[in-house]
Formats: sequence, C-alpha cells, structure tokens
Amino acid sequence: MKYIEKSSTEPLNLSDWKTQSRMFQRKTAKWHKFSKGKDGREYKKDFTKDLIVEQGYICCYCEQKLNINDCHIEHLIPQKLDEFSEYLFDYNNLLCSCQLEIESGEPRHCGNSKGSWYDKDLLVSPLDKNCETKFIYTEDGQIQYTDEASRQTIIHMQLDIDNLNTLRESAIDSILYLDPIEKDELLSEEDSKTFAKEYLQKNNGIYKEFYTTIKYLFLENT
Repeated sequence: MKYIEKSSTEPLNLSDWKTQSRMFQRKTAKWHKFSKGKDGREYKKDFTKDLIVEQGYICCYCEQKLNINDCHIEHLIPQKLDEFSEYLFDYNNLLCSCQLEIESGEPRHCGNSKGSWYDKDLLVSPLDKNCETKFIYTEDGQIQYTDEASRQTIIHMQLDIDNLNTLRESAIDSILYLDPIEKDELLSEEDSKTFAKEYLQKNNGIYKEFYTTIKYLFLENT
C-alpha cells in the first residue's frame, strides 16, 4: 500500500459539481446523483480521472495499474455508513480502487472486498504517511502483516489472494532476473538495486505496479 498525498484543494470536477448541485447544497444529495451536470459535463468520470492521476495510475490498495474503464471511486469511510454521511462527498475520503467490472468467478479484492467494513483503529489507510511500513513482502509475492491493523486490512481487502501474489511475484522477478520469464540468470544484488531504483521512478506521472513491494525488497531491506 503506497502513501497517497492529497492536494490541499479538491479538484474542480468535484467542487464545481457541488456548486451547481442544489441537492448537495440542501445536504440531501445521494452518491448516485454525482454524475453529469446540466451542461452535460461528466463530473464523476472526470473526477475519477483526477484521482487516478493523483495516485500515479495505481490502485489505492493493491497498487495494480488503474484503467479508467475498470476502476471505481472508493470511499475510505464507506458511503453506506449513515453515521458518517458527512464524508460522502469529502474529497479527503475519496480514492480510486481497481475492479469495476468483475467477471464470473473472479475473486474480489481491494475496495470491492472491503465493502462497508470500517474500523478507524484496524484499517490501514493509504492516506497515512506510515502505511508503507505496515506490511512485509516476500520474494514469492506474499504480503504479510506487522500488527493487528495490517492483519485485518489484508483480510478485509483480500490483499493476499493468489492472483495478487502472482502479480507481485512477476514484478519482483523483473528485478531479480535477466529473463524474468525463464528465471535462468539471477542478477547481482547491485544490478537488481539499480533496476529497482529505475522501476520506482515516476515517469510522466505514472508509477509502475506494486511500488512498495519493490521498494521494500530491494531498497529498504538490502
């Protein structure tokens, strides 16, 4: 889980919609009403793009690459919890998670798995500057917890499912081996560290997948 630094001001696509929405001003707006404006502008879709850019094009939880057609706006404090309704349109509560369209049999994870679960003491938030230190990663792609909060977060978001473990392992292999498919030539520790530094560079506003996994294994624990 990579730390996400929110802007000091909310994006115009959200603030403009709030300004023109009578329901929001009357505090009666429901989440599904956040969509197109009277001028036809697609506020919600454009705001989703704002969040994707803010996160460097990776999921707020698992760090997979985000696709505008297969992601959704995630409420850190779930929208279905009535006692926290004031956070429904709060920019600082809104993130972007993977998995919009889920195929039959595809395991849920991240925001889709988290659902309406929320516990401020047991949820590791990507808005916490220390969130990157809460998990342990192994060379075979496994994610492990460091305390009860990270354990519960892994459970509720299913961050340790086979699919994610395999994808993390593939990213790791791209740093470990000259040929990550065949795995026939292990790179030197120095070369792997050099490749890891390059991997972690943000290019054109985009992070590569599983940023914190690579950072943990090749730069923090060498």
